[in-house]
Amino acid sequence: MGVIEKTAAPPAALAAQPKYRFLFIQPFQLPRESRYADPYHSDALTKEQRLRMDYLNIRPLLADVEWDFHGGPVAPYGDWAVETREEFCHVAALRLPIVREACQSGKYNAIVLLGGGEPGFMESREIARGFGIPVTSCAFSQMHIASMLGNRFSVIDFTETHNMYYSDLVVRHRFAERCASIRNINYYHARPGHESVSSIADERDRALRGERSEAVERTVEEAIAAINDDGAK
Repeated sequence: MGVIEKTAAPPAALAAQPKYRFLFIQPFQLPRESRYADPYHSDALTKEQRLRMDYLNIRPLLADVEWDFHGGPVAPYGDWAVETREEFCHVAALRLPIVREACQSGKYNAIVLLGGGEPGFMESREIARGFGIPVTSCAFSQMHIASMLGNRFSVIDFTETHNMYYSDLVVRHRFAERCASIRNINYYHARPGHESVSSIADERDRALRGERSEAVERTVEEAIAAINDDGAK
């Protein structure tokens, strides 16, 4: 007769141990009535929907984590997405009080700042350091992961203005020697002065509908060129 082994129950203290709790903070949000509001950022959506593809990519990592989502400050400069240095400064200053309030609440073990331009990242780290809470952000994390996966990486970006801003982040995070290039597909966020051209959101929606998207095609072309011509590998 076989022996049935019983698995010992975990200690009560271990079973009662609270889960880690993270806070994700968007760089900005636009008013619902904005001409350029993105439906994927609407505050009427669930937190999972607002995190969008990021949630699908990190879903397994969040299985044992409690997490909240903050839509970020309302953009004070206008009703369009952040793109210029001035606009980044505006939303960076307004994101800091959100970070401080989260730290003071005592509810979170870590804070994740969303947005590739990571407005207010260094300042947020300074705030959170006094509370013993780590803060990370998109570009910072992406560069570290890219450097673990290969020898050199390239950035495929969407506008020239944003390219120049992102190049500063590469230098700030000390990845200049690991960054092979920053390549540009030249599509803007929907904003004043660009109403007559297709935006990056328009191209995304075309791709999601299964239609041809020139932005997707350019992205693939630039990615191949980054490998073949720039040495990203």
